Amino acid sequence: MPPTGRLAQKIAIVTGASSGIGRAIALLFAREGARVVCSDIRETSRNETANGDEAHISTHDAIMMKAGGESLFVKCDTSKAEEVEGLVRRVVERFGRVDVMVNNAGIAIEASNPQPIWSYSEDSWDRTLAVNAKGVFLGCKYASAQMMKQEPHASGDRGWIINLASVLGLNGTPWNVGYCASKHAVMGITKVVGWDCGPHGIHCNAICPGYTKTAMTSPNLSEPNFRAKIEKMHPFRGLGEPEDIARAALFLASADCSWITGVGLPVDGGYSAQ
Repeated sequence: MPPTGRLAQKIAIVTGASSGIGRAIALLFAREGARVVCSDIRETSRNETANGDEAHISTHDAIMMKAGGESLFVKCDTSKAEEVEGLVRRVVERFGRVDVMVNNAGIAIEASNPQPIWSYSEDSWDRTLAVNAKGVFLGCKYASAQMMKQEPHASGDRGWIINLASVLGLNGTPWNVGYCASKHAVMGITKVVGWDCGPHGIHCNAICPGYTKTAMTSPNLSEPNFRAKIEKMHPFRGLGEPEDIARAALFLASADCSWITGVGLPVDGGYSAQ
């Protein structure tokens, strides 16, 4: 593991780490000195073309081979309490503590089957809220419980929790009720956890990405007219890249985030300025 870097010696968990934004965060954290535990329901990317020609290499293997770091993979369905609790326990058994928890795992059923409210199925609602909202709740719950037990760093900080919300957790959009509701829930969770954990030296912040080129968004963005419309809604450089979000996560996990908690940071090329 690199002896220096903005996250030197920190132990980080990244859920949904096998592809897209989660993969970019995990790789950057490793390059910045963290030991990264990659968690997902599968080890490799769901869409190789979304991550370049090395997507067949799992994120934890890429960390060990390319970033020179220490990493492992722990399979976890973040909608199940026993699996999230087990994930945190496994990390503590291996590394002794958890410094950074990135609750990134999420789904977007609407990406392939958008529906207005009157057609939106109860099953889609339940599945979306289970992963996107309950999963973040569970990640915050078990990570913060562990962080409360830990000796603080020299700065007095015990931990950094980063939740992946969305610009659609700050705004609305047609035909997206489940996803929008779940990401608004992430913002509510983030604010409450910020209050609960702030007095104990635990940060909790959210990132609100704009439309980013990942496997999750590829079904929508593959349609030229829709893509052109969405690009115009992001006046600075159009669509985002996973690395844009990863750099924001690095900031929120670092010493530079010394007096920030309970916020949602838009990383959206100007989308939320409209």
